[in-house]
Amino acid sequence: MQTVLFHDTIFGPIHSRRLGTSLGVNLSPVDGKTCSFDCLYCEAGYNAQGPGKAGIPSRAEVKRLLHDKLTQMASDGQSLDVITFSGNGEPTLHPDFPGIIDDVISLRDQYFPQAKVSVLTNSTMIHKPDVAAALEKADNNILKLDSAIEATMRALDRPGSKQFTVEKVVEALTRFAGTGIIQTMFTRGSHDGAEIDNTTDAEITALIKAYARIRPREIMVYSIDRQTPEQSMQKVPREELQSIADRITAATAIPVQVA
Repeated sequence: MQTVLFHDTIFGPIHSRRLGTSLGVNLSPVDGKTCSFDCLYCEAGYNAQGPGKAGIPSRAEVKRLLHDKLTQMASDGQSLDVITFSGNGEPTLHPDFPGIIDDVISLRDQYFPQAKVSVLTNSTMIHKPDVAAALEKADNNILKLDSAIEATMRALDRPGSKQFTVEKVVEALTRFAGTGIIQTMFTRGSHDGAEIDNTTDAEITALIKAYARIRPREIMVYSIDRQTPEQSMQKVPREELQSIADRITAATAIPVQVA
């Protein structure tokens, strides 16, 4: 079984195709996965692998480890473009996520004030006022919306809650009009005998309608880049992604980045 990628709370820096030189913050266990989605394409594997035994890092531990890493990087004369909340699951599930955001921003300001703070979130917790307010403090608040068609979203992202719906998340995402970045993973394949494809004309049309309603500051489209737990999932060629991006921009006038 494919398992978690990140075995540290603070990892990197690594080169991100979307964000540049990135230092990662993993708020999930270092030996397991905790996520409110169970995506067919997740590079960290399926949730069935379990949460492990290490538990989630405390706020104090995250602050200490990040302080030590930034101190070392500054002393070594290293550069840093971004500090990114990512890792083995959904960062906003951490009970101290708002406080950790404050700590990270404070340490960023102290050691690498030019670096951005980015959060990759699947948007499942943005209905919580404290989470939404914390996300608004990030320089790059990157919010997932893989499909605006309910059946496709449920088949591809496999949310753990039946209460999570496309209509509810799109409405919640409107809070970040002009500030948030909507990120869409395009892929196609099959699972349990069912075909899954969010690149069709109907899918793009529905996404364009959702993007126009949300009005983010930017849209980020990308495709798979590593092994996926559902091995049938296919990488969408960059030329096709660019064509999709051009169609979105033409319809919404919102800038689209192809990663």
